[in-house]
This record gives sequence, C-alpha cells and structure tokens, in this order.
Amino acid sequence: MDGFVGRLRAEALALGFADIGIAPATLSPQVGERLHQWIDQGCHGEMLWMDSRKDQRAQPPTLWPDVQSVIMLGMSYAPDHDPLDSLAHRDNGLISVYAQGGDYHKHVKKALKALARWIIDEHGCSHPDQTPEVKVFVDTAPVMEKALAEAAGLGWQGKHTNMVSYSHGSWLFLGAIYTNLDLPASGAGRDSCGSCSACLDICPTKAFPAPYRLDARRCISYLTIEHGGPIAHEFRAAVGNHVYGCDDCLAACPWNKFAEEAQRNRAFLPRAEFVLPDLDALLTLDRESFASVFAGSAIKRSGRDRIVRNACIAAGNSGNIRFADALAHLVGDDSAIVRGAAIWGLRQLDPDRLAALRHECEADEPDPAVQSEWRGECPA
Repeated sequence: MDGFVGRLRAEALALGFADIGIAPATLSPQVGERLHQWIDQGCHGEMLWMDSRKDQRAQPPTLWPDVQSVIMLGMSYAPDHDPLDSLAHRDNGLISVYAQGGDYHKHVKKALKALARWIIDEHGCSHPDQTPEVKVFVDTAPVMEKALAEAAGLGWQGKHTNMVSYSHGSWLFLGAIYTNLDLPASGAGRDSCGSCSACLDICPTKAFPAPYRLDARRCISYLTIEHGGPIAHEFRAAVGNHVYGCDDCLAACPWNKFAEEAQRNRAFLPRAEFVLPDLDALLTLDRESFASVFAGSAIKRSGRDRIVRNACIAAGNSGNIRFADALAHLVGDDSAIVRGAAIWGLRQLDPDRLAALRHECEADEPDPAVQSEWRGECPA
C-alpha cells in the first residue's frame, strides 16, 4: 500500500495539487462539539446550511457510511504580492485573492475527479478482488475540510480558524476524496501559531472573540458575500474598500513567507479586471453587465446587488467626491440593499446633495430598512 500512496502523491502533484495527505475517516469528537457550540451561539449567521447538515459535517461516516479514509488535497493560490498593500487604494474595490482568478470549485473538482479516476484504475489493476469507491467534494458539501486537512497533515487550523501550511502559508484551496479504501494515515499537523496574534489583531471588525474562534456575523468575508441584507452601520467604515471577501487575517500570517508563488495553479492567476477594479465600474453595473463581467468567476454567485451594495460602502469610505454622481443615481435603484447603501455612501461624501434628494425620494420609499437609512439610522 505504501507504494500505491507514493504513486498517488506523484499523480496528485502532476494534476496541479500542491500537497496531499490521508486522514482517518473518523474525526475527533471535539471537532463536532465545537461545531455544535459555534452554531448554537449563532456565529454562523445566515448560513443555515451549516445547521441543517451539521451532523453529516462533523463525521465523514455520517455523510457516507462506507468511507474508510479521506484523501485531502491542497491547491495553491498564493498571490505574487501582499494583499494588505491594496488597502491603501481607496478609489478601487478590493476583491479577495481567491476570487481574482477562475472559479476554484470548477478547477479543483476537475482535478479531484481526474485523481479519483486514477485511483479506481490504478488500484483496480493491482487489486482485482477489491472495488474501490470514491466521492469527491469541494466546499459545497457538508465536509469539515479544514479539520480533515489538519488530520491529514496538510497543516493546522490557525488562530484565524483557516488552514496554515508550513510550505504554502494560508493560501490553499482544499478538496477531499472520500474512499472505501483503508489507506495509511499521514499523521496530523501540529499547531505552530505559538504566541503570534497577527491575524487576530489586524481584523478590522474584531470578528475573533478568542483565538481559534470566528464570529462570522462580524467577518467582512461573510458580510460582503453571504449576508443578503443591509450591512450594519457599525461595520461599514471597517469594511473599507473590500467589495468581495477579505484577506486581512490570511495576509497577516508570518507563515506566508514560505508560500511559493510558482506552485500556484495557473487557473487561479488573477484576471486583470478583478485586480483593484475602479469603483466607478462597479457602481455602474446592471444585471446584464454583471453577468458578463463575472462569468466563470466565483463572484457571480453573490449576484449583482450585493456587489454594488459593497461598492457603495467602499465609495462612501473613499472620501472621493467623484463617486457622488453614481451614488445619487443608485439612490433610485430597484434593489433595496443598493438604495440603502447608496444613501449611506452619499451621506459620507455629499450630505447636502443627499438632503436635496431626500425631499424627492423618501416619501415614496416602500422598504422600512431604506426608510431608516434616510433618517440616518441603522436598519433593523
């Protein structure tokens, strides 16, 4: 079996993965206990699927009773620059590094399926009496990818709750192959955060109530991607120019100095239009242009309204009056979350102009949350 595992690793690397490890099919009970506690405290926010399938997530055999081993794989998307440098470009939107290239779901799953076919063919040739079965997962199934990656030795879950790798820092997409083959485990990763708290200290919204604990309801990635309503006023200034996701805690990790850009899969090289896009371009997106610009991107699933909402907040934070015209136009948008964010953004840049618009628009506003924005109140 050791020879098979060696060939498996070589094939995985040839398919574009940067690392591979094998975990037992059963996770520590503490993993499930922490998940249940996190959900019971409401830290998952609007991500209701975390609650509805939490038991399947906590233990692989609950999802698939025949699983004997979990092959965990990492694909690097390490950037060629420090994402924190982009925070200074206040007139531009900031898109998380992972979403600047091709949709990782598509590319990681394609490679996982190729490796799964290799496992069936390779193992079937040498063991004709045993039929291997496999199931592949990338982020959309109830799988504890980070806990399994740690159990497989790919690294450890850092204080920011994300994976940290000795060789690839915080920049790994994770994929899993569940199999009925009983493969030798690689050995678990070891926590090497030490006394460092860089990831916790840098968080603009203080989303970490304690090391190794994340309150998603305060996280900029959650607020800009998963949250469908108005973003609470208390977080808007801290959102800064983030329009899709946030890399601050990932980028602050000192282990990133070992990440090798050369090992990043070329599918994730950034598209030019996703690297610091001008806020003007985002503020003028309609649904047709949004679908065109973000075709083939993970960003597309968030929809036009959330991205424009986020751009309105970023424009308000920019301090640049040139965005006032676009914000004034969006005060009449057909999306309530866009209208509300546009009102807030315009109040930051040109309160007199907003006051003039209020006489025209407030009386006809049907949405209570937007009515609150006109009054300068945080929407419920």
